[in-house]
Formats: sequence, structure tokens, C-alpha cells
Amino acid sequence: MKLMMFSKHLGSLSVAKAGRVIKDLGFEGVDLTVRPGGHVLPEKARAELPTAVRTLADLGLAVPLITTGITSADEPYAKDIFEAATEAGIRDLKLGYWRYTQFGTFRERMEEAARKLDGIEALAKRTGVRANIHIHSGNHMSALAPVVWYWIKDRDPAAIGAYVDPGHMVVEGGMAGWRMGLDLLGERIAVVAVKDYLWQVEDSPSGKPLMARVAKPLSQGMVPWPEVLAYLKQAGFDGWISVHREYGDQAVEEVARDMSKDLEYLHTANRM
Repeated sequence: MKLMMFSKHLGSLSVAKAGRVIKDLGFEGVDLTVRPGGHVLPEKARAELPTAVRTLADLGLAVPLITTGITSADEPYAKDIFEAATEAGIRDLKLGYWRYTQFGTFRERMEEAARKLDGIEALAKRTGVRANIHIHSGNHMSALAPVVWYWIKDRDPAAIGAYVDPGHMVVEGGMAGWRMGLDLLGERIAVVAVKDYLWQVEDSPSGKPLMARVAKPLSQGMVPWPEVLAYLKQAGFDGWISVHREYGDQAVEEVARDMSKDLEYLHTANRM
């Protein structure tokens, strides 16, 4: 496994300080945020992204992936971010999200996103930076693997890829849907996210149980990680895995402590 840490969880630190924490934890790379509120702001990407990558390289860390909010090639700074990634030697980029907001609009929104992907694909081909669609549960158009497959199946694999997230996939398809999704996307999987959840019962005004998605450590969530990792190997995936930590106190010391435990569990699951 080639492991990188999502820099969002160290957002209070500078790139250099976050890099030192990530290096000390034993990661090989950084999934660097290049979006509003991120380690690199979109409007400063041309100047600051190459510098951030050099700073991390000096620590012995790669930047295989940047996480962006891009949903259209025409939006401000999309071109800047792609071109800055090229200059910095980054070959993969995570796109932002198209939202699902109203019943009766799903097909329209799906086709709208497909049209936006036309422009993104062209930009990706020109710059040599692959744009990846992240599977994210909830009211996101990319919540389901078959929708992601519909968007990418006829596109250039070097330009558009799937960023699978088994935690979110188990939330949306807890019995077999997650496995079907990995199977469907198969060789188009470019990046994998690692995080975990449990369903938690909460009270609701109607008196019916309300199920809430709650982030948990990898050893306590509902994702069957040994199976997931085995299926990824079967699909031929040998790329980068971005490890996330969405639960608990966000103090740096707490994040580092919990991330260390999650890493230990992940290595154990990979040997099962």
C-alpha cells in the first residue's frame, strides 16, 4: 500500500508543520487541500502550489493528489489549479461535488454534471492531470458507484478516474452495494479513500428511529476492511490510498494519536 494523509485534518498548521506531523506518522505522501480554506487557496495556486510541493519533498513526502472544489472547467481558478498541478508534477486531482437538492431533478442534474465533465476532461487531457470523481454519501450526485460509472465509462481513463471511498459506499450500500460498486468501477479506480462510519439511532419528531451516519475509528466502524483491500487487489489497484480521520477532537495531538492507531489497524487488515 502507498499511503498518504489528507491534509484537511491538519488545516490549522502550515504546510511545513503539517508535513512534519505526516512524515513522523510514517506516511509516504500528502493529499493536499487546494480549495477555499485549504492549505493552498485556489486564487494562489499558481504561486503557492509548486512551493508547497517542494516544501513537502524536502521532508521526503510526495504529493500524489490534490483535493479541490472544482466542478467546472469554466469556474474561476480551475485552469490555474490544473496548470499549477502540472508544473508541480502532480498527476491526480479530486474534483468537488455536484449536489442533489430536489426530488424529480436527478436525471437533469446527472446530465448537467456530464456536460461539465466534458470541459473538465478536455482540461485534464491538455494538462496531463487526471480529474477524479469522489464517491460521497448523502445528497451528492456522486453518492452511487453506478452514477460515477455512467459519467466515466466512455471517457479517457488517463483524464477522468474514480476516487472510491468504501466508508461512504458502505453507508449507501451496506450489504452488497459497496462490493458491487468496487466491482463495477474496477480498473477505473484511480484513488482510494480510507475512513469509517457507523449508523447510530437517534430520536426524531415523528417517533420513528432516525439513522445518523457517525464517523468512527477504522477498528470500530462497519467497513469490512480486509475484504475491501482484498477486492481492490483483485481489481488490480496498486495506486495511492488517502487516509482520513473525520471523528473526534480536531486538536493536532489528538489527530496524530488517532491516525497512528488507524494506520496500525489498516496495516493489520491488509495482512488478513
